[in-house]
Amino acid sequence: MHFLRAQKVPFTEHPYRYEERGGTAVSSRELGVDEHIVIKTLVMEDEQKQPLIVLMHGDRDVSTKNLTRQSSRKTIVPCAPDAAQKHTGYLMGGTSPFGTRKKMPVYMERTIAELDRIYINGGRRGFLIALAPEDLVRALSPTLVDAAARGVRPLPQRAQLSRWSADGRRTHCGPR
Repeated sequence: MHFLRAQKVPFTEHPYRYEERGGTAVSSRELGVDEHIVIKTLVMEDEQKQPLIVLMHGDRDVSTKNLTRQSSRKTIVPCAPDAAQKHTGYLMGGTSPFGTRKKMPVYMERTIAELDRIYINGGRRGFLIALAPEDLVRALSPTLVDAAARGVRPLPQRAQLSRWSADGRRTHCGPR
């Protein structure tokens, strides 16, 4: 928030009831907005363990293959939650691209810039801010990419949650 105020970026605050592992499906439902305009902040790393931020529509997945090609890296994979927290200073579920502990390159799905207004994490769980995409671009200077996975429809919320086993490990769900 301090980062945005210092940059004189106009935004509105939108608290909601946070649910563990609920993601953008829950925040969009709680705020009554389309999941496509809720932007997720993902912390990833390259082959040299250098972190980067990816901003993606809430209802889309990142094609790391496409992102890797467009960023001139060899590989890009999601960071482990503890590594992401170390790089950003934010807890998983409350990661914001603004005011991160470490300065990192930001990659943003190109189509986000075409929206009128977006909702993005404000730095804590259960708290989004709404702003114009052009203000986000002005504040972060992201590299625009075409990294949304094509032809992949989001699974219903129930199926998404079934991807996590009872002990918190990711499990396979559906055809590969």
